[in-house]
Amino acid sequence: MAHDPVDVVIVGSGAGGSPVAFELTRAGIKTVVLEKGRALADSDLDHDEIKMCRRNFFIPYPHQEPHTMRFGESGHSSRTNEGWTSNVVGGGTVHMSGYFMRMHPVDFRLRTTLGKVSGANISDWPIAYNDLEPYYARAEREVGVSGRWKTHPFEEPRSSDYPMPPLNEHKFADEIDAVGKKLGFHPFPTPRGIASRSYRGRMACMYCALCGSYGCEVRAKGSTSVSLLPVAQATGHLDLRPECMATEISVDASGRATGVVYRDKNGITQFQPAKVVVVAATAIESARLLLSSKSKRFPNGLGNDSGLVGKNLVFSGLGKAHGLFRHRGRPDRAWMTEPSPFIQRSMQDFYMLEKPVDGLQKVGTILFDFYHPNPINNAERVSGRGEGALWGKKLKEALRDQAAGARCVGFETFAEYLPTSGSYVDLDPDVKDRWGAPVARITIGRHELDLKATKLLTDKGLAVLNGLGADSTSVTITHGETKILQGGTCRFGTDPGSSVLNADCRMHLSPNVYVSDGSFLPTSGGVPLTLTILANAFRVGERLAKTLRKG
Repeated sequence: MAHDPVDVVIVGSGAGGSPVAFELTRAGIKTVVLEKGRALADSDLDHDEIKMCRRNFFIPYPHQEPHTMRFGESGHSSRTNEGWTSNVVGGGTVHMSGYFMRMHPVDFRLRTTLGKVSGANISDWPIAYNDLEPYYARAEREVGVSGRWKTHPFEEPRSSDYPMPPLNEHKFADEIDAVGKKLGFHPFPTPRGIASRSYRGRMACMYCALCGSYGCEVRAKGSTSVSLLPVAQATGHLDLRPECMATEISVDASGRATGVVYRDKNGITQFQPAKVVVVAATAIESARLLLSSKSKRFPNGLGNDSGLVGKNLVFSGLGKAHGLFRHRGRPDRAWMTEPSPFIQRSMQDFYMLEKPVDGLQKVGTILFDFYHPNPINNAERVSGRGEGALWGKKLKEALRDQAAGARCVGFETFAEYLPTSGSYVDLDPDVKDRWGAPVARITIGRHELDLKATKLLTDKGLAVLNGLGADSTSVTITHGETKILQGGTCRFGTDPGSSVLNADCRMHLSPNVYVSDGSFLPTSGGVPLTLTILANAFRVGERLAKTLRKG
């Protein structure tokens, strides 16, 4: 079934797709957004850990729609749901924690700054920080970011303050500030994509503590489903189609896209013709869609003559640890019983080292907060693993003891994940989803400096926990990846031989196809990627709207 042609069809409604729809529809351009997942009502967003976090509410079951993942090309590929961000209108922004930090100017010129790094495919961006800065500010305004400007010496340049003051902080933030000062560090309030006061008709945060892994039923969190898409729909130029999964981008003999083939919620294959196609399904799923879109002109996948589609996959380097702080029987810690859920402290003293240490110079960010309050998740933490794991009565007693007498403070790191030839996405030759389509296969091959980066940040975070007088500390991850923060599979650049997209995120080889999610990123930076993806998507949407208005 074919529909009437439209100006633009966008695949994906998250951080990469919604800003483009926002810009296009406000310019009067007829736009269709195809979203694989369903549209959620506020009443759908409850606080059931099993439903939200341990079922297929946001991401599919591995036996139905898996990714496969292997470590190294010789490694065994296993089914997994890792690499999925979210299958709902609004994408991963619906259940994000909302840590909204900008990249720094050095991230845009990392190749020039570091020089050649053996084993890494580092590339400078074709734009500079100053080119993206107005769109960072635009994204912060439209989504609604709370934070405080001019709080530490490593802050990136800004043209304006945050739209809102930071969220309320637990008194533990003062303790981190004091210990950080003694250690020579500079903790600062963590910027969040969460409203600290009523904002554009949305309620302020109610401090339920269930941000990450949950939707926000009061709309304080600035997901694209509540901040951008309603504005786009109000123009009358947006046709948002939930439960419609794109399966192929069709092209003519010259390689220009003619539209998108998709499967609707009834399983019926349909075709949406369009002048322009924008792909924004996440770096992994966008690569899968492009590689699946084979034709006589592009036998190896759309725009993939260079073989670079899916290559140079990057995540965010992850280290995690936590400290237990007891307050029962400790009058000096009575203030820890305060119920406020957010510590709101981060550090970037190690974002870029003045001089390399054992070959390492670019590192990243440390973020502190209370351990997530999910009860099952906490029971797993308390019980431990292996021979020393607690069970039965001992586990119950430990859970009661911590619930009433202690708080668990944790940190996670956002470290540079260097692009290598060993980290990429391709189509699994054997595994298919429930509709019989090849799934994305994720191959991970980390650079040796990645481990050094996460270890350095973990050591610095532990120094703070120990300085705070933690009763005990535990490191859970030292060399991991935050796989919901993903990019790099269609990097942008000026040379078609070393990049898939041009500086406007338009395909070199198919001039009416754009990719506006994290796929464009040549480097991962040392912060969560969501704000940068939003900012760049606003930039792409604005430039595409101008191009279409000119005809």
